[in-house]
Amino acid sequence: MSIAAGPKSISLAYSVDADDAFMFHALREGFVATPPGLTFTHRRGDTAALNQLAIAGEADVVAISAGAYPSCAERYLLLPHGASVGRGFGPVVVARQPLAPADLNGRRVGIPGLTTTAWLVLRLIAPGAVPVPIPIVPFARIFDAVESGEVDAALVIHEGRLLYPERGLKLVVDLGVWWQQQVGLPLPLGVNVIRRGLGPDLVREVSDLLRRSIRYALDHKAEMVDVLTREDRGERALADPKLIDHYLGLYANADTAEMPDDARRGIDALFARARAANLLPADAGGGAVRVEWAP
Repeated sequence: MSIAAGPKSISLAYSVDADDAFMFHALREGFVATPPGLTFTHRRGDTAALNQLAIAGEADVVAISAGAYPSCAERYLLLPHGASVGRGFGPVVVARQPLAPADLNGRRVGIPGLTTTAWLVLRLIAPGAVPVPIPIVPFARIFDAVESGEVDAALVIHEGRLLYPERGLKLVVDLGVWWQQQVGLPLPLGVNVIRRGLGPDLVREVSDLLRRSIRYALDHKAEMVDVLTREDRGERALADPKLIDHYLGLYANADTAEMPDDARRGIDALFARARAANLLPADAGGGAVRVEWAP
């Protein structure tokens, strides 16, 4: 008998970008067998909204920014799979004209949200940058803001890091390159978390199902590229199979299947540097973040 015997619905929340859709697809479409009585609901949103959902504790499994975890660590465990990890690459800051990273201090930078990992890392690079939150939906909004002069630069995440050259924008800094040079570890960008209150048995069972969903996607990557290019996300470039395949190669890979030790140490380093720079939320108490992993 399943340890989840009896009706139980698990709420899943994840982003509109390709790597999140990739890893939850098999579970959503029924390609992963679930025990009798265990069902899943699926909700998608932008990264900032998902971070707030986790902070409020309003879903059982949430794909969040790694930088948001300190604000929800009391309610959630980190899942050891489902992560987006930058290995010498990551979100990028772009502008209309060439700028040095230090030039961002005092300038308006369009950002995908105040709780994102990208903004946390950018504050380590340019503490004086002035944030202007711009939702990532519609996708092109961030590019329009920098091109119109609404902001002086833009911090671009997800597939946008592959699209900025065709908009004629200049790279200011690649956060993943900067992090690798400074820390010598991968940059953990996105993580999946699961509610502690589900209890250890249900956490273990749900974690196993999610791991199997990711494995299905990795084993059927060509199929997944086709599925993702047919999704309408309001940007013609996101229907390009080569771009989607490239993007999945960056952020949906072996690190997503099971987070390796160096990526876990990257999370510890991120929180340690943020704490030293007084960038963690007040309720973290200035001490170490309660990082705990689900099975």
